[in-house]
Amino acid sequence: MTTAIPTITLNNGVEMPQVGFGVFQVPNEETTAAVAEALKAGYRSIDTAAIYGNEEGVGKALAESGIARDELFITSKLWIADLGYEETLKAFDESLQRLGLDYLDLYLIHWPAPAKELYVDSWKALEKLYAEKKIRAIGVSNFQPAHLEKLIEASSIVPAINQVELHPALQNREVIAANTKHGIVTEAWSPLAQGAMLTDETILAIAEAHKATAAQVILRWHLQEGRVIIPKSVTPSRIAANLDLFGFELTSDELASIDALDRDGRTGPHPDQFNG
Repeated sequence: MTTAIPTITLNNGVEMPQVGFGVFQVPNEETTAAVAEALKAGYRSIDTAAIYGNEEGVGKALAESGIARDELFITSKLWIADLGYEETLKAFDESLQRLGLDYLDLYLIHWPAPAKELYVDSWKALEKLYAEKKIRAIGVSNFQPAHLEKLIEASSIVPAINQVELHPALQNREVIAANTKHGIVTEAWSPLAQGAMLTDETILAIAEAHKATAAQVILRWHLQEGRVIIPKSVTPSRIAANLDLFGFELTSDELASIDALDRDGRTGPHPDQFNG
């Protein structure tokens, strides 16, 4: 298995692994073992969030791993209940404490919650934390183009990342175009559509041609289209397989056939659902 993970250079020069390990919906009591398995498999980028309730489990795995801090890339996120300048500063400190870390590599505003009209205030708090070198890069999650435009107009730092739901059935092309326009890297959450695309005939045919799994084909598609991905699993064999993506390459025709699967079919909530 090849596990040499490529990196993507963010707009502030920070290098981020293109493949990370996500812990969305993993209970805290199971998180330590899952993250330990991921680190053993070769992952060095771990993505969590305050609302996931498992930052402590992530922190325990990191502390027990013996891996040097500068070899790791740790992301967490600010939940909508903590939007606002002072609230963001407090929530960030609490996340750091739960993780047992002195700094984060990436911190994201989890949802814009536009009805609250507080995400710009939170962004200014992130800018402060970034200036204090408590965060190496700052970004957003689930921001639509209009949210990005408002944020960029009102601030001095362009987000490094916009993490959005993205998979073959929901390709979020308008968001990708807005990200590209501003030099923002697109990161895909739910890159496998929570398993919904693993039985698609097009995906399965490509997988057979490459002697790969359907999941590996979808993840490889993301990589070749320049996105950061954070697949999640608690099964050791799948954790390892989701990192084994570098021994084959999809052709331009295969990439196009996966692009053609876009149905704008959502498996998760729309960003404006969390509006207040």
